[in-house]
Amino acid sequence: MRQIALREAIREAMNEEMRRDPNIFLLGEEVAEYNGAYKVSQGMLAEFGPKRIIDTPISELGFTAIAVGAAQNGLRPIVEYMTWNFAVLALDQILNTASKMMAMSGGQLNCPVIMRGPNGSAGQLGAQHSSAFENILANIPGIKVISTCNAYDIKGLLKQALRFEQDPIMFLESEVAYGDKYEVPEDEYFIPIGLSDIKRKGNNLTIVSYNKIIKTCHQAADILFKEGIDVEIIDLRTIRPLDWMTVLSSIQKTNRLLIVEEQWPYGSVGAELTYQIQKNGFDYLDAPIIRLACADAPMHYAQNLTELYLPTTEKIVKAAKELMYILK
Repeated sequence: MRQIALREAIREAMNEEMRRDPNIFLLGEEVAEYNGAYKVSQGMLAEFGPKRIIDTPISELGFTAIAVGAAQNGLRPIVEYMTWNFAVLALDQILNTASKMMAMSGGQLNCPVIMRGPNGSAGQLGAQHSSAFENILANIPGIKVISTCNAYDIKGLLKQALRFEQDPIMFLESEVAYGDKYEVPEDEYFIPIGLSDIKRKGNNLTIVSYNKIIKTCHQAADILFKEGIDVEIIDLRTIRPLDWMTVLSSIQKTNRLLIVEEQWPYGSVGAELTYQIQKNGFDYLDAPIIRLACADAPMHYAQNLTELYLPTTEKIVKAAKELMYILK
């Protein structure tokens, strides 16, 4: 094992699979000459050349359409968005073409395209650069949605997607987490898509989260442990398909569920998970499920409003105590 940053894990996965499969190529804004806006693709142009590491114009709809068409003709493109906030311009290709082609062709055409880039808030960037898209993308049948900022997880999941999957797959990352380091094996490995992971074992309360906000959950769990509350933390990793069975198994032990997400609350991933757990695990619950999401508003630039908008350690601790009926 060695410690590497999130950006390095993504780069390693792409490099390893591109060396193996000449049909894989990367395209997006500034991925080549500039080595990537967040240096994820650093050095890849020098190794693979301009036919496989392709700088595109600032036209998300255009280069996404190129990738979707290439995927339907036997290639395996990777699209990098500078942020998923800009990918709304390409939603026509994601929603109306990539996701529906298998069904519309009667199973004759696959569309194994990977679309990846940072998602959600990244500090004080203003409302138009701070949206989280997990629930929006997960509402589209025909695609798979992965949201993680753990280097071990993203490398294994990305290699799995590039090597074995035939569906369009969305990878939602985080620009503020690209430098975070995690333990990653030297040897090759793959992680099946559709399985969540128990990151911390506990007996009193289950917290479910995904992407960078899970780090805040760990901070809250440390505080709660000192106060006698033993928290189990589950990282969903894959949003669609959603592994609610692992969560169900956890609440059979803890009997309490707190869902924390960097997401608008209306129709969120947590809302779907809440439905599945109350439908299939109602008798295991000793308290109502609590969902802790972002404010139901655009995320403003001002720092004080940013802090009010996002789930925080203090908010998570308070919600956990409410679930444990520790009221002040």
